[in-house]
Amino acid sequence: MEWDAYFTFALTALVIALTPGSDTAVVLKNSLQHGRRGGLATSFGVVSAAVVQAVLAAAGLGILIAQSQLVLQTVRWVGVIYLAWMALQALRSAWRGRYPEGSAGRAAATRGFRQGFVVNCTNPQVLLFYVAILPQFMSPGMELWALSLLAVTHPVLGFLQLLGVVVLVHAAARWVRRRPVRRTLDAATGTALGLLSVRVAADAA
Repeated sequence: MEWDAYFTFALTALVIALTPGSDTAVVLKNSLQHGRRGGLATSFGVVSAAVVQAVLAAAGLGILIAQSQLVLQTVRWVGVIYLAWMALQALRSAWRGRYPEGSAGRAAATRGFRQGFVVNCTNPQVLLFYVAILPQFMSPGMELWALSLLAVTHPVLGFLQLLGVVVLVHAAARWVRRRPVRRTLDAATGTALGLLSVRVAADAA
Protein backbone atom coordinates (compact mmCIF):
# COMPACT_ATOMS: atom_id res chain seq x y z
CA MET A 1 0.00 0.00 0.00
CA GLU A 2 1.28 3.45 -0.92
CA TRP A 3 1.58 5.57 2.22
CA ASP A 4 0.73 8.80 0.43
CA ALA A 5 -2.54 7.19 -0.72
CA TYR A 6 -3.23 6.05 2.84
CA PHE A 7 -2.69 9.55 4.24
CA THR A 8 -5.10 10.90 1.62
CA PHE A 9 -7.68 8.37 2.78
CA ALA A 10 -6.98 9.18 6.43
CA LEU A 11 -7.43 12.91 5.78
CA THR A 12 -10.74 12.25 4.04
CA ALA A 13 -11.84 10.04 6.93
CA LEU A 14 -10.78 12.71 9.44
CA VAL A 15 -12.85 15.42 7.77
CA ILE A 16 -15.90 13.15 7.79
CA ALA A 17 -15.28 12.08 11.39
CA LEU A 18 -15.08 15.70 12.56
CA THR A 19 -18.39 16.57 10.91
CA PRO A 20 -21.10 16.45 13.62
CA GLY A 21 -23.99 14.13 12.87
CA SER A 22 -26.49 11.85 14.53
CA ASP A 23 -23.71 9.88 16.25
CA THR A 24 -22.37 13.05 17.89
CA ALA A 25 -25.86 14.05 18.99
CA VAL A 26 -26.65 10.70 20.63
CA VAL A 27 -23.27 10.59 22.40
CA LEU A 28 -23.90 14.11 23.70
CA LYS A 29 -27.38 13.13 24.87
CA ASN A 30 -26.17 10.08 26.77
CA SER A 31 -23.14 11.91 28.20
CA LEU A 32 -25.52 14.52 29.61
CA GLN A 33 -28.00 11.98 30.95
CA HIS A 34 -25.67 9.21 32.16
CA GLY A 35 -22.25 10.76 32.59
CA ARG A 36 -18.91 9.62 31.26
CA ARG A 37 -19.76 5.92 31.35
CA GLY A 38 -22.92 6.42 29.32
CA GLY A 39 -21.08 8.56 26.77
CA LEU A 40 -18.24 6.07 26.39
CA ALA A 41 -20.63 3.14 26.00
CA THR A 42 -22.50 5.00 23.27
CA SER A 43 -19.21 5.87 21.55
CA PHE A 44 -18.19 2.21 21.54
CA GLY A 45 -21.56 1.34 20.01
CA VAL A 46 -21.02 3.88 17.22
CA VAL A 47 -17.51 2.61 16.53
CA SER A 48 -18.63 -1.03 16.55
CA ALA A 49 -21.23 -0.25 13.90
CA ALA A 50 -18.61 1.56 11.81
CA VAL A 51 -16.29 -1.45 12.00
CA VAL A 52 -19.11 -3.76 10.90
CA GLN A 53 -19.87 -1.54 7.91
CA ALA A 54 -16.19 -1.25 7.02
CA VAL A 55 -15.82 -5.03 7.05
CA LEU A 56 -18.95 -5.42 4.91
CA ALA A 57 -17.57 -2.92 2.41
CA ALA A 58 -14.17 -4.61 2.33
CA ALA A 59 -15.87 -7.96 1.74
CA GLY A 60 -17.89 -6.54 -1.12
CA LEU A 61 -21.23 -6.98 0.65
CA GLY A 62 -21.57 -3.24 1.16
CA ILE A 63 -21.85 -2.70 -2.59
CA LEU A 64 -24.69 -5.21 -2.83
CA ILE A 65 -26.53 -3.48 0.02
CA ALA A 66 -25.92 0.00 -1.42
CA GLN A 67 -27.30 -1.09 -4.80
CA SER A 68 -30.54 -2.39 -3.28
CA GLN A 69 -33.01 0.49 -3.05
CA LEU A 70 -35.34 -1.57 -0.86
CA VAL A 71 -32.60 -2.26 1.69
CA LEU A 72 -31.38 1.35 1.69
CA GLN A 73 -34.90 2.74 2.06
CA THR A 74 -35.61 0.33 4.91
CA VAL A 75 -32.39 1.33 6.67
CA ARG A 76 -33.18 5.02 6.19
CA TRP A 77 -36.70 4.76 7.64
CA VAL A 78 -35.55 2.68 10.59
CA GLY A 79 -33.01 5.44 11.24
CA VAL A 80 -35.71 8.13 10.95
CA ILE A 81 -37.92 6.39 13.50
CA TYR A 82 -35.04 5.75 15.91
CA LEU A 83 -33.74 9.34 15.72
CA ALA A 84 -37.24 10.71 16.23
CA TRP A 85 -37.76 8.44 19.24
CA MET A 86 -34.51 9.61 20.86
CA ALA A 87 -35.42 13.22 20.07
CA LEU A 88 -38.70 12.78 21.93
CA GLN A 89 -36.84 11.24 24.87
CA ALA A 90 -34.48 14.21 25.12
CA LEU A 91 -37.30 16.75 24.75
CA ARG A 92 -39.39 14.94 27.37
CA SER A 93 -36.40 15.01 29.73
CA ALA A 94 -36.03 18.76 29.13
CA TRP A 95 -39.75 19.29 29.77
CA ARG A 96 -39.82 17.30 33.01
CA GLY A 97 -36.51 18.58 34.32
CA ARG A 98 -36.01 15.65 36.70
CA TYR A 99 -32.42 14.46 36.82
CA PRO A 100 -31.48 11.74 39.33
CA GLU A 101 -27.96 11.88 40.70
CA GLY A 102 -25.37 9.27 39.85
CA SER A 103 -23.59 7.91 36.81
CA ALA A 104 -24.83 5.27 34.43
CA GLY A 105 -25.35 1.75 35.68
CA ARG A 106 -24.83 -1.35 33.58
CA ALA A 107 -28.33 -1.19 32.10
CA ALA A 108 -27.92 2.44 31.03
CA ALA A 109 -24.48 1.72 29.55
CA THR A 110 -25.85 -1.27 27.62
CA ARG A 111 -28.71 0.86 26.35
CA GLY A 112 -26.24 3.57 25.31
CA PHE A 113 -24.13 1.05 23.40
CA ARG A 114 -27.23 -0.23 21.62
CA GLN A 115 -28.36 3.28 20.73
CA GLY A 116 -24.96 4.20 19.31
CA PHE A 117 -24.80 0.97 17.31
CA VAL A 118 -28.29 1.31 15.85
CA VAL A 119 -27.90 5.01 15.02
CA ASN A 120 -24.71 4.40 13.06
CA CYS A 121 -25.94 1.20 11.41
CA THR A 122 -29.07 2.96 10.17
CA ASN A 123 -27.10 5.88 8.75
CA PRO A 124 -26.74 4.99 5.05
CA GLN A 125 -24.22 7.78 4.56
CA VAL A 126 -21.71 5.82 6.64
CA LEU A 127 -22.13 2.69 4.52
CA LEU A 128 -22.00 4.73 1.32
CA PHE A 129 -18.75 6.31 2.52
CA TYR A 130 -17.17 2.89 2.81
CA VAL A 131 -18.65 1.74 -0.49
CA ALA A 132 -17.65 4.88 -2.42
CA ILE A 133 -14.34 5.83 -0.78
CA LEU A 134 -12.75 2.72 0.69
CA PRO A 135 -12.58 0.66 -2.55
CA GLN A 136 -10.66 3.47 -4.27
CA PHE A 137 -7.73 2.78 -1.95
CA MET A 138 -7.92 -1.00 -2.21
CA SER A 139 -6.03 -3.05 -4.78
CA PRO A 140 -6.00 -6.72 -5.82
CA GLY A 141 -3.68 -8.77 -3.65
CA MET A 142 -3.55 -6.14 -0.89
CA GLU A 143 -2.02 -7.52 2.30
CA LEU A 144 -4.37 -8.25 5.19
CA TRP A 145 -2.64 -5.74 7.48
CA ALA A 146 -3.07 -2.97 4.90
CA LEU A 147 -6.74 -3.83 4.37
CA SER A 148 -7.28 -3.91 8.13
CA LEU A 149 -5.59 -0.53 8.52
CA LEU A 150 -7.91 1.01 5.95
CA ALA A 151 -10.95 -0.58 7.61
CA VAL A 152 -10.21 0.69 11.13
CA THR A 153 -8.94 4.18 10.28
CA HIS A 154 -12.33 5.89 10.09
CA PRO A 155 -13.77 4.14 13.19
CA VAL A 156 -10.69 5.08 15.24
CA LEU A 157 -10.81 8.72 14.13
CA GLY A 158 -14.54 8.80 14.77
CA PHE A 159 -14.04 7.37 18.26
CA LEU A 160 -11.44 10.05 19.07
CA GLN A 161 -13.89 12.74 18.01
CA LEU A 162 -16.65 11.25 20.15
CA LEU A 163 -14.23 10.80 23.04
CA GLY A 164 -13.58 14.53 22.83
CA VAL A 165 -17.31 15.17 23.27
CA VAL A 166 -17.44 12.91 26.33
CA VAL A 167 -14.35 14.53 27.86
CA LEU A 168 -15.70 18.05 27.33
CA VAL A 169 -19.04 17.19 28.93
CA HIS A 170 -17.26 15.50 31.86
CA ALA A 171 -14.89 18.47 32.30
CA ALA A 172 -17.86 20.81 32.49
CA ALA A 173 -19.82 18.42 34.72
CA ARG A 174 -20.31 20.89 37.57
CA TRP A 175 -21.78 23.47 35.20
CA VAL A 176 -23.73 20.88 33.23
CA ARG A 177 -25.36 19.45 36.39
CA ARG A 178 -27.25 22.70 36.94
CA ARG A 179 -30.90 22.02 36.25
CA PRO A 180 -31.53 24.99 33.90
CA VAL A 181 -28.40 24.12 31.92
CA ARG A 182 -29.39 20.44 31.67
CA ARG A 183 -32.85 21.35 30.46
CA THR A 184 -31.45 23.72 27.85
CA LEU A 185 -28.91 21.18 26.60
CA ASP A 186 -31.50 18.40 26.50
CA ALA A 187 -33.85 20.65 24.55
CA ALA A 188 -31.07 21.57 22.11
CA THR A 189 -30.00 17.93 21.69
CA GLY A 190 -33.59 16.78 21.21
CA THR A 191 -34.16 19.49 18.61
CA ALA A 192 -30.96 18.50 16.78
CA LEU A 193 -31.97 14.83 16.74
CA GLY A 194 -35.43 15.77 15.52
CA LEU A 195 -34.02 17.89 12.70
CA LEU A 196 -31.68 15.06 11.74
CA SER A 197 -34.62 12.67 11.55
CA VAL A 198 -36.48 15.14 9.31
CA ARG A 199 -33.42 15.47 7.09
CA VAL A 200 -33.03 11.69 6.73
CA ALA A 201 -36.77 11.38 6.05
CA ALA A 202 -36.52 14.04 3.33
CA ASP A 203 -33.64 12.14 1.72
CA ALA A 204 -35.61 8.91 1.87
CA ALA A 205 -38.78 10.41 0.40
